[in-house]
Amino acid sequence: MRSHLLNDLTAEQYRSSVTEGVERVAAKLATTDRPFTGVTVDTLAPRIASIDLDRPLGDTGAALDELEDVYLRDAVYFHHPRYLAHLNCPVVIPAVLGEAVLSAVNSSLDTWDQSAGATLIERRLIDWTAARIGLGGNADGVFTSGGTQSNLQALLLAREEAEPGRAGREQGASLSRLRVFASEAGHFSVQKSAKLLGLGQDAVVPIPVGHDKRMQTVALAHELERCRGDGLIPMAVVATAGTTDFGSIDPLPEIAELCTQYGAWLHVDAAYGCGLLASLKYRDRIDGIERADSVTVDYHKSFFQPVSSSAVLVRDGSTLRHATFHAEYLNPRRMVTERIPNQVDKSLQTTRRFDALKLWMTLRVMGADGIGALFDEVCDLAAEGWRLLAADPRFDVVVEPALSTLVFRHIPAAVTDPAEIDRANLYARKALFASGDAVVADTKVGGRHYLKFTLLNPETTTDDIAAVLDLIAGHAGQYLGEPLDRAS
Repeated sequence: MRSHLLNDLTAEQYRSSVTEGVERVAAKLATTDRPFTGVTVDTLAPRIASIDLDRPLGDTGAALDELEDVYLRDAVYFHHPRYLAHLNCPVVIPAVLGEAVLSAVNSSLDTWDQSAGATLIERRLIDWTAARIGLGGNADGVFTSGGTQSNLQALLLAREEAEPGRAGREQGASLSRLRVFASEAGHFSVQKSAKLLGLGQDAVVPIPVGHDKRMQTVALAHELERCRGDGLIPMAVVATAGTTDFGSIDPLPEIAELCTQYGAWLHVDAAYGCGLLASLKYRDRIDGIERADSVTVDYHKSFFQPVSSSAVLVRDGSTLRHATFHAEYLNPRRMVTERIPNQVDKSLQTTRRFDALKLWMTLRVMGADGIGALFDEVCDLAAEGWRLLAADPRFDVVVEPALSTLVFRHIPAAVTDPAEIDRANLYARKALFASGDAVVADTKVGGRHYLKFTLLNPETTTDDIAAVLDLIAGHAGQYLGEPLDRAS
């Protein structure tokens, strides 16, 4: 079995095995004519369940043949121009190369003696991102597994900075006095983080959004004032630069002013909108982000990186100490005085992949302008898609996009019952997915079911959008032509 260990004796086997795997994937990418095959759970689950994991195949080719049957053939392919569902992007080739390198070398980014140059590369990319944001010379941060972890860490730091008993606050006050303010259109990870941080059920105060799906600052000011009047502590405001459903960007400068006035930590969740940091055309849409105390960025959304590649950035690097614990066997305190750079001192994770290498390779091959140009293309595409939807009487589109998301619903001409329209749209989405011709998402707006295009593929065209809209209308019409007492 030692023949399967990657080392100096098996370098040629490594090369041939990886080449064979790459050729299989390349063949699938070259011949995939739709984003999904439409396979069902009931069809696929028995095939996977029947595999005896205690009886190895003993051959790379045979294992790849089996993988074709249980995964590659029926995978959801984000690179296809009619995958329009979630915040999943096609990936750039330099990042995939970085993924291959980091997996083989297998550096762990917790300590210097497990990573060496990898630690310095990650730190350089954190500095680069912080500079793009405009956080200043004391900024710092760390790569994370994704936006949920980044938001959790940011709110942990905010909790510790606002902890009752600090900065002259009343000693011994309960954490239940802390409040977090977030848009009602913000990410669910804010509520999840509050629960994990022990802040109580009422800790997150939802702030309503306007017709443009942006946080209403008048409502935020009212809630902050009420918080102070009730003797509570405004721990943090979470502004969103790119909501999951609408791609809407909260009014960051006005929110920053309120945070300064009420002494609240400003966290900007830019997991989606971080692509604007490299934009050649639309960077001004996130003006004000430079005033944040912390920022979430997901490179694996709008920087076209493979999952996972995310980071949390902070204006004041010293606040990262709230995530620091020292272990004699890993990162003893003496290493701080010896100026040994251990990333575990900043991270919620211990063992951690060298995900930063993917972004490093992308920047070194394509440059930031190359990334920004791709993101600008999908933003432009969304604007064209919005105009197409707004002019089409078959559809109701919710809001003009600030990024690359379109939320809409099919409105059959002869149907007035909103519940029936809901069912028709849900049916159309399911039928489309089952056909494999396209993949779209769904959500609720005002209690009603809507469909969603998340456009992150520069290869998608307005013709693709128009064709998928026709498919949706066709499936909805098919549903409405059936007896009205059918199951939805």
